[in-house]
Amino acid sequence: MGLNQTVSAERVHIAFFGLRNVGKSSLVNAVTGQELSVVSDVKGTTTDPVKKAMELLPLGPVVIIDTAGIDDEGELGSLRIQKSKEVLDITDIAVLVTEAHRELTEPEKELAYTFKKKRLPFIIVLNKADLAPHRKAKDNEILVSAKQGTNILKLKEKLAGLIPDKSEKYILKDLVNKGDTVILVMPIDESAPKGRIILPQQEVIRELLEIGCIILCVQDSELKESLEKLKLPPSLVITDSQVFKEVSEIVPENIRLTSFSILFARYRGGLSKMLEGASMLSKLKDGDRVLISEGCTHHRQCEDIGTVKLPRWIREYSGASPHFEFTSGGTYPDDLTSYKLIVHCGGCMLNEAAMKSRIGKAVNQGVPIVNYGMAIAEMTGILKRAMKVF
Repeated sequence: MGLNQTVSAERVHIAFFGLRNVGKSSLVNAVTGQELSVVSDVKGTTTDPVKKAMELLPLGPVVIIDTAGIDDEGELGSLRIQKSKEVLDITDIAVLVTEAHRELTEPEKELAYTFKKKRLPFIIVLNKADLAPHRKAKDNEILVSAKQGTNILKLKEKLAGLIPDKSEKYILKDLVNKGDTVILVMPIDESAPKGRIILPQQEVIRELLEIGCIILCVQDSELKESLEKLKLPPSLVITDSQVFKEVSEIVPENIRLTSFSILFARYRGGLSKMLEGASMLSKLKDGDRVLISEGCTHHRQCEDIGTVKLPRWIREYSGASPHFEFTSGGTYPDDLTSYKLIVHCGGCMLNEAAMKSRIGKAVNQGVPIVNYGMAIAEMTGILKRAMKVF
């Protein structure tokens, strides 16, 4: 996948934080070489976080995020601060922007402490270095001047050094070998995006091509015929979760079977916790609050999986009538304690930091969490079979 084709969920998210008027937006513009953020001497010019996916040498494909000042004032200012803090949940590398001619304020120290607590790689940028010619930078600091362009390249090099090494991160490289035949079951119905295939399918296909596997992409209606035409059985069948039951009935027990969503639960982290969460589905009772959360926003279809199919399947499987609540996109509650279960989508449009943050919030508050695919596999009685591939 070329740099320009790297999806935002797979890009390193670099977020700039700090007080108002320390030069965050000027620094973002200097680093990106673009007028990404509006610059003004008026405090509070940046309101909602500004995001931009781009290619930034020597860092590669990234998402740059400029946030509002953490010292914003008033009722609206409090909302802006909250939005800035929410950015922490999707941040891979944090940049604390301050001024070179003074020491850190208490709010800035609190930010640095938060980065450490979250185990976020971060750097402290001492901006306006031209106003403090005798200031010395410490190990995790760098003196720059966004206005004069001083040390901007050095800053980018330091940020590149903080990017996590993902060279050994893979979806299924340990499950197949070069020359193996892999069948991907990809149903096309009214909920399938027109003219394209969804991100987990794209990424699985790409990795299988890199491994050197033989890939056969079919709909569930063509699966039986496809298996019969093969001289040798496939090494692995990967299916869309919505047709898990139908596919399991077609694929012989001696052929390994799993789903895209289960593979991505492992890839993004949280597989073991979601396996535990699946067991909660049979224990739900009337009136229990269940949160169904999606990481992206899309037009709802009449048979939408999140708002229609899953609630119906959960009611049928549990024999109870839970109370369902729904969130999508960037919305995800901080307080989850009132929920008996969280059923989350595969998170293909969320980066790893965001997905781990959501799972972490649930685990820390003692709330079981499971993703769509694992929930469907559990309710159709084939989760154990789907997990055997690991």
